[in-house]
Parts: sequence; structure tokens; C-alpha cells
Amino acid sequence: MGDLLLLRHGETEWSAAGQHTSRTDLPLTPRGEEQAKSLAPLLAGRSFALVLTSPLGRALRTAELAGLSGAVVDPDLHEWEYGGYEGVTTVEIHRTRPDWDLWTDGAPSGPEGHVGESPGQVGERADRVLSRVAEVLPEGDVLLVAHGHFLRVLTARRLGLPPSDGRLFRLETGTLSRLSTEHGWPVVAEWNTRA
Repeated sequence: MGDLLLLRHGETEWSAAGQHTSRTDLPLTPRGEEQAKSLAPLLAGRSFALVLTSPLGRALRTAELAGLSGAVVDPDLHEWEYGGYEGVTTVEIHRTRPDWDLWTDGAPSGPEGHVGESPGQVGERADRVLSRVAEVLPEGDVLLVAHGHFLRVLTARRLGLPPSDGRLFRLETGTLSRLSTEHGWPVVAEWNTRA
């Protein structure tokens, strides 16, 4: 049984500023590009039964700079849809909604048909990815290149927790994490690893 590796994309201008970034496809900052390149030694010499990536440019570029080839784009790996909170920080949201919490309240609808997602909706996408991954893990390790909040929800679901428990797994930009098994149970084996 292989391990499930999670690679969060490198820093963008908005991730550095704490702005919620889902469908806004920002490029990596120079620091984000360096973070992505620094992941290459952690992945060198490893073989993967499957590599999946978000369709967004910041994830694709991170995969490229980390030396990955043959990645398959999976639309379910896109970031949590923040709807009306796209580009807004939590501090700014709390000025008008002091009790708001992404992990329980989700995101409201936004302009131009960008419907915000609830934790449950993100969890459903994560479950679909995990179903696809489960078919391949007996053949070897699987690597996912995606986004912070989505990968945190996916981690919670892999561990049998509700989507809202993704709040427990802070995930830094430009890092590699590994979910494995111990005595048949899914476990966190490594988290926020950097070269």
C-alpha cells in the first residue's frame, strides 16, 4: 500500500497577504518559485503510481518547478470556492461578521456566478479524489499538488474526520506532507516538510 503525498503550491501575492484565493489564478511570487524548486530534492528518485494536480496555474507551475512530469489535471483539486470572500482576508471579514468561521460557515455566493462552498461541499470533492486515489494506492505512492484549505479538508477526510476538522492541519505554502497507514489506520506521517 502506497502513501498519499500532498504538495501545497508555492507562495502567491495573496497567500502571503492572507487573502482568500480560489479561482483567481495568481502566479507564484519569486519566493513561491524558490519554494517550488526546493521541493525537487524531496521528490527526486521517487516514483509515483499517479500524480494529480489542480488545474490552476499556481499548482501547475509548482509541479513543474518541483520536477514532476506526467501530472494529470483533476478539477476536483481546485481550492475551496470562496465566492463573495475571494481576495478578502479573515480580518476584513470579521469587521462585518465577527463570528464568521470558514470551517463552520463556509463562503457566501459572490459576483459573476461564483457560488461559495460549504465545508460539506469541499468534503464531497475531497471524497471523490480519495475514491480515485484508493484505486491506485495498492500500486504505489500517489502525489496531489493543490491548495491549502482543500488539502486540509482532504486530510481530515482521509483520517475519517469531518471536513471542518481540516482546521486542525495548518499547511504552509511550498511544503510536502505525507499520509500513510499504521496497523491499517490512516495516519499523518510527515507534515509541512521543506528541503
